[in-house]
Amino acid sequence: MKNVVLARVDDRLIHGEVVSVWTPSLNVNRIIVVDDEVAADKFNKRVIKALAPNGVKVNVYGTEKGAEVLKKDPKEAGERVMILTKTPITYDRMTDLGLELTDVNLGGMGLRGERTPFIKNVACDPDEIASIKNLMAKNVHVYYQLVPEQQVIEVTGYLDK
Repeated sequence: MKNVVLARVDDRLIHGEVVSVWTPSLNVNRIIVVDDEVAADKFNKRVIKALAPNGVKVNVYGTEKGAEVLKKDPKEAGERVMILTKTPITYDRMTDLGLELTDVNLGGMGLRGERTPFIKNVACDPDEIASIKNLMAKNVHVYYQLVPEQQVIEVTGYLDK
């Protein structure tokens, strides 16, 4: 399996916080975006890749291919991978496909559709809450942390509010 240093949910995927804070803080040199819609759209894939910091390799996959690559591709010497998805549902599906994760970081998930405020700047719909609970039942540590300098906030106390 790849050397994953951060598995993050952020509906903006690659943007300022990821580029200027998370990537250098964790010495990330590869970003794997897992999103079915973006993977199916050549233009959006090009935009995502163009937003990455210099020297950082970016791959964009759908859920099944992303899980396969992350599980089966061997660790490369010195590789430090950040996984980005728009929703915790993607991580839930990838773990169902056999991907082993220890932690999932909730970043920005804005209000839209059926989403309601969950914690800080994270809003979730009922399916996303169910996926967070599923991940936790699979012993995946799910937490909120907008930037590395911020204290980790455990989401367990927010699940049944």
